[in-house]
Amino acid sequence: MLAKALAGDGIVWNDDPEEGKIKLVAKRDGLVFINTASLAAFNMVQEVMCATLHSHTLVKKGELVAATRAIPLIMKRAPIDRAAAIAGQSGGIVSVRPLRQAKAGLLITGNEIYNNLIEDQFAPVLTEKIIALGSTVHEVAFAPDDADIISQKIRSYLDRGCDLILLSGGMSVDPDDVTRKGIRLAGAHEHHYGAAVLPGAMFLVAYIGDVPLLGVPACGLYHHITVLDLLLPRILAGERIGKEELAFIGHGGLCRDCPECNYPLCPFGKGM
Repeated sequence: MLAKALAGDGIVWNDDPEEGKIKLVAKRDGLVFINTASLAAFNMVQEVMCATLHSHTLVKKGELVAATRAIPLIMKRAPIDRAAAIAGQSGGIVSVRPLRQAKAGLLITGNEIYNNLIEDQFAPVLTEKIIALGSTVHEVAFAPDDADIISQKIRSYLDRGCDLILLSGGMSVDPDDVTRKGIRLAGAHEHHYGAAVLPGAMFLVAYIGDVPLLGVPACGLYHHITVLDLLLPRILAGERIGKEELAFIGHGGLCRDCPECNYPLCPFGKGM
């Protein structure tokens, strides 16, 4: 009863308790979503429990996501019914959403790169991250620090069917950092600049229709894992990122810069 109530979309389990507990596993590859408020209410019921992975954890099909049990050997029916009702109110507390296969356009901005004064290193980094999540890079383009040209490049990507656009360069506050202006000129109706994450405070999320535009700050070149690694899977799983999400990610959003990076087996991005 508990497992059935807890399991949302993308979760399966065997109706065969093992050592008094039932394991809930991923039905598919995807991203874990936990209704943390309902989980806490469920666990406030006497004599039942459920432990889960963190929300926004990437998992593979068949991977353990949560487990539940009645704590004593024998218990009354009423607490079970109450806990199951709490879990079932939201259609299940634990779910795994698949990542969509996006058709991404990369736009690398900056006069130095556009004029071949320095070699671009951003496109390979971004391409690797996109492909690792099952999406494809449709095209890589370069633009100078010119808001009108940046806007035109964005519109051309949209016209060619790109449903995800990543931009690098021009995310700071120098006078020639005009990438944000170019995004607005392209028609972005929703625009959020700044994330409570280090590295990645100058991250930008904007939307033109339902197409997300992600402005990746320069830290993406110097740090193996940044705010992009925390938010890109969530976007591909269908979550719309706004000011609230960029604020709440501050809890756990401080990278410890370990000499040897063990992400995702570390606290970075695990506050929610």
